[in-house]
Amino acid sequence: MTAPHGTTPSAPPTPAGDVTQQLHHASAGDRAAYDRLFALAYDELQGVAARQLRRVDARRAIDPSELVSELYLKLRDQLRGEWAGRAHFYGVAARAMRQILVDLARRQQAAKRGGGDWHPTTLTGKQLPADVALEDVLALDAVLEQLAPRQRQIVELRFFAGASEQEIADLLGTSTRTVQREWTRARAWLYRALYATDGSPGGDAPT
Repeated sequence: MTAPHGTTPSAPPTPAGDVTQQLHHASAGDRAAYDRLFALAYDELQGVAARQLRRVDARRAIDPSELVSELYLKLRDQLRGEWAGRAHFYGVAARAMRQILVDLARRQQAAKRGGGDWHPTTLTGKQLPADVALEDVLALDAVLEQLAPRQRQIVELRFFAGASEQEIADLLGTSTRTVQREWTRARAWLYRALYATDGSPGGDAPT
């Protein structure tokens, strides 16, 4: 699993106005706008997916295109949800992708523990191969859930979605200085929680 020291450059951003306009229509239940939104955001979503897969070394299980296809189906049922702009959409997408990987890992883990035959129910029909560390997928999810809601949102937006500090500050209604401080604290705690070499836990999550 890659240590959370920073972010990875993503594809050139889609014009924010186009995405925001389609988000507005999609939030009102316009399915055609939802399809246009995904077409506009496809390259960036692939970048988000690639970051997710690198974090847990699951690239042999599913590729970014397949993960974006899974995301399309997962978010299609949330058309009437309020997406508060471009950064929020990519944050929601990053969280949904992580949930897809967690679901895959849990289903295979259950099958390995004797839960019976596991039949893939996702679009790709793939299951995680034995050489992907299921523990990494589930461990990352567990530690993220220990963060306070705002810090978890900052991590999802910055670490996974690649949003800028200014975009996050605008979305959360706070200052870039606050985002920088919370991101630094959360990142340091995540590193200790995931990569402590002495077997000790990372301590209580920052508040």
